[in-house]
Amino acid sequence: MEEKKQIGTLFNRIAGSYDRLNHLLSFNFDRRWRRKAVKGMTPADSVLDVAIGTADLAIELVRKERARHVLGIDLSEEMMHIGQQKVEDRKLSHQICFQLSDAQQMPFDDNTFDAVTCAYGVRNFSDLQRGLEEMLRVLRPGGQLMILEFSYPENKLIAWGYDLYFSHVMPHIGRWISRDRSAYAYLNKSVKQFVWGEDMAAVLRRTGFDSVVYHPLTCGITTIYRATKQGR
Repeated sequence: MEEKKQIGTLFNRIAGSYDRLNHLLSFNFDRRWRRKAVKGMTPADSVLDVAIGTADLAIELVRKERARHVLGIDLSEEMMHIGQQKVEDRKLSHQICFQLSDAQQMPFDDNTFDAVTCAYGVRNFSDLQRGLEEMLRVLRPGGQLMILEFSYPENKLIAWGYDLYFSHVMPHIGRWISRDRSAYAYLNKSVKQFVWGEDMAAVLRRTGFDSVVYHPLTCGITTIYRATKQGR
Protein backbone atom coordinates (compact mmCIF):
# COMPACT_ATOMS: atom_id res chain seq x y z
CA MET A 1 0.00 0.00 0.00
CA GLU A 2 1.55 3.26 -1.16
CA GLU A 3 0.45 5.25 1.93
CA LYS A 4 2.61 3.08 4.20
CA LYS A 5 5.74 4.58 2.64
CA GLN A 6 4.68 7.99 3.96
CA ILE A 7 3.08 6.87 7.21
CA GLY A 8 4.91 9.42 9.34
CA THR A 9 3.67 12.27 7.15
CA LEU A 10 0.12 10.92 7.19
CA PHE A 11 -0.04 10.81 10.99
CA ASN A 12 1.64 14.20 11.29
CA ARG A 13 -1.33 15.63 9.38
CA ILE A 14 -3.98 14.23 11.73
CA ALA A 15 -2.06 14.36 15.02
CA GLY A 16 -4.08 17.24 16.43
CA SER A 17 -7.40 15.41 16.13
CA TYR A 18 -6.15 11.84 16.57
CA ASP A 19 -7.03 11.27 20.23
CA ARG A 20 -10.42 12.92 19.99
CA LEU A 21 -11.35 10.89 16.92
CA ASN A 22 -10.06 7.63 18.42
CA HIS A 23 -12.31 7.98 21.44
CA LEU A 24 -15.28 9.21 19.40
CA LEU A 25 -15.13 6.64 16.61
CA SER A 26 -14.57 3.71 19.00
CA PHE A 27 -17.24 4.94 21.44
CA ASN A 28 -14.44 5.05 24.03
CA PHE A 29 -13.81 1.32 23.69
CA ASP A 30 -10.19 2.08 22.76
CA ARG A 31 -9.52 3.01 26.40
CA ARG A 32 -10.92 -0.34 27.59
CA TRP A 33 -8.94 -2.27 25.01
CA ARG A 34 -5.67 -0.71 26.17
CA ARG A 35 -6.49 -1.37 29.81
CA LYS A 36 -7.26 -5.01 29.01
CA ALA A 37 -4.04 -5.41 27.02
CA VAL A 38 -1.90 -3.89 29.77
CA LYS A 39 -3.60 -5.81 32.57
CA GLY A 40 -2.46 -9.12 31.07
CA MET A 41 1.22 -8.16 31.02
CA THR A 42 3.88 -9.17 33.53
CA PRO A 43 5.65 -6.18 35.17
CA ALA A 44 8.90 -5.31 33.36
CA ASP A 45 11.77 -2.91 33.95
CA SER A 46 12.33 -1.80 30.37
CA VAL A 47 9.62 -1.70 27.70
CA LEU A 48 9.89 -0.65 24.07
CA ASP A 49 6.58 0.78 22.85
CA VAL A 50 6.60 0.63 19.06
CA ALA A 51 4.48 3.27 17.28
CA ILE A 52 3.99 5.07 20.59
CA GLY A 53 1.97 7.84 18.92
CA THR A 54 0.34 10.04 21.54
CA ALA A 55 1.50 7.73 24.35
CA ASP A 56 -1.82 6.36 25.64
CA LEU A 57 -0.48 2.82 25.91
CA ALA A 58 2.83 3.91 27.43
CA ILE A 59 1.03 5.97 30.08
CA GLU A 60 -1.22 3.02 30.93
CA LEU A 61 1.81 0.73 31.23
CA VAL A 62 3.40 3.02 33.79
CA ARG A 63 0.16 3.83 35.65
CA LYS A 64 -0.65 0.14 36.10
CA GLU A 65 2.97 -0.61 37.10
CA ARG A 66 3.57 -2.94 34.17
CA ALA A 67 6.63 -0.93 33.13
CA ARG A 68 9.24 0.94 35.14
CA HIS A 69 10.67 2.64 32.07
CA VAL A 70 9.17 2.97 28.57
CA LEU A 71 11.02 4.03 25.45
CA GLY A 72 8.61 4.86 22.66
CA ILE A 73 9.50 5.06 18.99
CA ASP A 74 7.47 6.46 16.11
CA LEU A 75 7.83 7.99 12.65
CA SER A 76 5.45 10.86 13.42
CA GLU A 77 7.08 13.76 15.26
CA GLU A 78 3.74 15.54 15.68
CA MET A 79 2.13 12.53 17.35
CA MET A 80 5.07 12.20 19.72
CA HIS A 81 4.99 15.91 20.49
CA ILE A 82 1.41 15.53 21.72
CA GLY A 83 2.41 12.40 23.62
CA GLN A 84 5.30 14.20 25.30
CA GLN A 85 2.94 16.94 26.49
CA LYS A 86 0.59 14.35 27.98
CA VAL A 87 3.50 12.63 29.71
CA GLU A 88 4.77 15.93 31.13
CA ASP A 89 1.28 16.85 32.35
CA ARG A 90 1.15 13.58 34.28
CA LYS A 91 4.71 14.07 35.61
CA LEU A 92 5.91 10.83 34.01
CA SER A 93 8.83 12.21 31.98
CA HIS A 94 11.32 10.35 34.17
CA GLN A 95 9.69 7.04 33.12
CA ILE A 96 8.57 7.60 29.52
CA CYS A 97 10.79 8.94 26.74
CA PHE A 98 10.46 9.23 22.98
CA GLN A 99 12.69 8.65 19.97
CA LEU A 100 12.11 9.18 16.25
CA SER A 101 12.84 5.80 14.73
CA ASP A 102 11.71 3.32 12.10
CA ALA A 103 10.32 0.14 13.67
CA GLN A 104 11.67 -1.84 10.73
CA GLN A 105 15.25 -0.69 11.33
CA MET A 106 15.67 -0.05 15.04
CA PRO A 107 18.87 1.53 16.38
CA PHE A 108 19.04 -0.80 19.39
CA ASP A 109 21.30 -3.71 20.30
CA ASP A 110 20.04 -7.27 20.34
CA ASN A 111 18.34 -8.46 23.54
CA THR A 112 17.80 -4.96 24.96
CA PHE A 113 14.20 -4.83 26.28
CA ASP A 114 12.22 -6.91 28.77
CA ALA A 115 9.03 -6.34 26.79
CA VAL A 116 7.92 -4.94 23.45
CA THR A 117 4.44 -3.50 22.91
CA CYS A 118 2.58 -2.04 19.96
CA ALA A 119 -0.98 -0.71 19.85
CA TYR A 120 -2.49 -0.22 16.40
CA GLY A 121 0.84 0.13 14.67
CA VAL A 122 1.90 -3.16 13.07
CA ARG A 123 -0.64 -2.91 10.24
CA ASN A 124 1.17 0.28 9.16
CA PHE A 125 4.49 -1.51 8.61
CA SER A 126 5.41 -1.53 4.95
CA ASP A 127 7.07 -4.90 5.67
CA LEU A 128 5.27 -6.72 8.49
CA GLN A 129 7.78 -9.57 8.61
CA ARG A 130 10.72 -7.19 8.91
CA GLY A 131 9.04 -5.21 11.69
CA LEU A 132 8.26 -8.36 13.70
CA GLU A 133 11.81 -9.63 13.20
CA GLU A 134 13.13 -6.38 14.65
CA MET A 135 10.81 -6.71 17.64
CA LEU A 136 12.11 -10.23 18.23
CA ARG A 137 15.72 -9.13 17.84
CA VAL A 138 15.61 -6.35 20.45
CA LEU A 139 13.58 -8.43 22.92
CA ARG A 140 15.53 -10.24 25.64
CA PRO A 141 15.23 -14.04 25.86
CA GLY A 142 12.17 -14.80 27.93
CA GLY A 143 10.77 -11.34 27.22
CA GLN A 144 7.15 -10.68 26.34
CA LEU A 145 5.51 -9.25 23.25
CA MET A 146 2.07 -7.62 23.31
CA ILE A 147 0.36 -6.38 20.16
CA LEU A 148 -3.07 -4.75 20.10
CA GLU A 149 -4.51 -4.46 16.60
CA PHE A 150 -7.78 -4.15 14.71
CA SER A 151 -9.39 -7.30 13.36
CA TYR A 152 -12.72 -8.40 11.91
CA PRO A 153 -15.66 -10.12 13.67
CA GLU A 154 -16.32 -13.76 12.76
CA ASN A 155 -20.08 -13.42 13.18
CA LYS A 156 -21.41 -12.56 9.72
CA LEU A 157 -24.17 -10.24 10.92
CA ILE A 158 -21.84 -8.31 13.24
CA ALA A 159 -19.20 -8.22 10.51
CA TRP A 160 -21.74 -6.74 8.09
CA GLY A 161 -22.70 -3.96 10.51
CA TYR A 162 -19.08 -3.32 11.42
CA ASP A 163 -18.03 -3.12 7.80
CA LEU A 164 -20.88 -0.72 7.05
CA TYR A 165 -19.76 1.58 9.87
CA PHE A 166 -16.06 1.15 9.15
CA SER A 167 -16.35 1.65 5.39
CA HIS A 168 -18.97 4.39 5.12
CA VAL A 169 -19.64 6.16 8.42
CA MET A 170 -16.25 6.37 10.09
CA PRO A 171 -14.28 7.77 7.10
CA HIS A 172 -16.78 10.60 6.70
CA ILE A 173 -16.64 11.53 10.40
CA GLY A 174 -12.85 11.29 10.38
CA ARG A 175 -12.61 13.46 7.27
CA TRP A 176 -15.01 16.05 8.73
CA ILE A 177 -13.19 16.43 12.05
CA SER A 178 -9.58 16.00 10.90
CA ARG A 179 -10.05 17.93 7.63
CA ASP A 180 -7.99 15.22 5.95
CA ARG A 181 -9.62 13.45 3.01
CA SER A 182 -7.25 10.50 2.76
CA ALA A 183 -6.16 9.55 6.30
CA TYR A 184 -9.32 7.79 7.46
CA ALA A 185 -9.91 6.19 4.10
CA TYR A 186 -6.42 4.73 4.56
CA LEU A 187 -7.36 3.49 8.05
CA ASN A 188 -10.30 1.55 6.66
CA LYS A 189 -8.22 0.08 3.85
CA SER A 190 -5.28 -0.81 6.12
CA VAL A 191 -7.50 -2.87 8.44
CA LYS A 192 -9.29 -4.68 5.60
CA GLN A 193 -6.02 -5.68 3.98
CA PHE A 194 -4.30 -6.80 7.19
CA VAL A 195 -4.12 -10.31 8.70
CA TRP A 196 -5.77 -11.11 12.01
CA GLY A 197 -6.61 -13.96 14.34
CA GLU A 198 -4.96 -17.29 13.58
CA ASP A 199 -3.32 -15.89 10.42
CA MET A 200 -1.54 -13.22 12.46
CA ALA A 201 -0.63 -15.79 15.13
CA ALA A 202 0.92 -17.94 12.40
CA VAL A 203 3.02 -14.99 11.20
CA LEU A 204 4.30 -14.48 14.76
CA ARG A 205 5.22 -18.15 15.07
CA ARG A 206 7.03 -18.14 11.72
CA THR A 207 8.98 -15.08 12.85
CA GLY A 208 10.29 -17.07 15.81
CA PHE A 209 8.03 -16.05 18.69
CA ASP A 210 7.02 -18.68 21.22
CA SER A 211 3.83 -19.26 23.26
CA VAL A 212 1.70 -17.25 20.84
CA VAL A 213 -1.90 -16.67 21.96
CA TYR A 214 -4.57 -14.19 20.90
CA HIS A 215 -7.74 -12.84 22.46
CA PRO A 216 -10.45 -11.12 20.36
CA LEU A 217 -12.25 -8.25 22.12
CA THR A 218 -15.67 -6.62 21.55
CA CYS A 219 -17.04 -9.21 19.12
CA GLY A 220 -13.66 -9.48 17.40
CA ILE A 221 -13.20 -5.92 16.16
CA THR A 222 -9.84 -5.76 17.90
CA THR A 223 -7.44 -8.48 19.07
CA ILE A 224 -4.68 -8.79 21.67
CA TYR A 225 -1.71 -10.94 20.63
CA ARG A 226 0.75 -12.17 23.24
CA ALA A 227 3.99 -14.05 22.73
CA THR A 228 7.43 -14.58 24.23
CA LYS A 229 11.00 -14.94 23.01
CA GLN A 230 12.54 -18.32 23.69
CA GLY A 231 15.23 -18.62 26.35
CA ARG A 232 15.93 -16.93 29.64
